[in-house]
Amino acid sequence: MVTRVATVAFEGIEARAVDVQVQIIPGAVHFNVVGLPDKAVGESRERVRGALIASGLAMPAKRITVNLAPADLPKEGS
Repeated sequence: MVTRVATVAFEGIEARAVDVQVQIIPGAVHFNVVGLPDKAVGESRERVRGALIASGLAMPAKRITVNLAPADLPKEGS
């Protein structure tokens, strides 16, 4: 299953399109963020986990990959 969301990353004063693709597949439990994220973006795993728990939901026991495209554009912030 792949879900996509369109957002932007700022490069100076210009906004560049970023496509966020999330894939959930069977496999070892893992949450991975790829696509040149900075430290704050990489730490979003814990924020997502916390938000799900606060909502009364659980992380699926599957492999979750979040791809931030384009991969050559650095992504910053939360």
